[in-house]
Amino acid sequence: MIMLTEKAAEKVREIREAEDLGEQGLRVRVLGGGCSGFSYDLFFEEEITDLDQHFESHGIPIYIDMMSFQYLEGTEIDYVEGLHGAGFKFNNPGAKSTCGCGSSFSA
Repeated sequence: MIMLTEKAAEKVREIREAEDLGEQGLRVRVLGGGCSGFSYDLFFEEEITDLDQHFESHGIPIYIDMMSFQYLEGTEIDYVEGLHGAGFKFNNPGAKSTCGCGSSFSA
């Protein structure tokens, strides 16, 4: 399972409304690359395939392909604001290490 914090869900709703995206879900995936080996990718999508895992968190649909799911199981996505800017933060219990910027990890 993958979850959003309430703050992250609020931000997703805010972005969807600002960009007039209706009730599109959030596609979460893992890509090769980044300074630690893998990087997170997050975008809006309305299409789901038979091979996707489908979750819902705070009313937000979340879609994850099977390859990415093995690296994301148990992950919580938060939205943080700080001195270094604002953005979505992945709290991934399966990550062995993360880079300083928090946008990539090793498994």
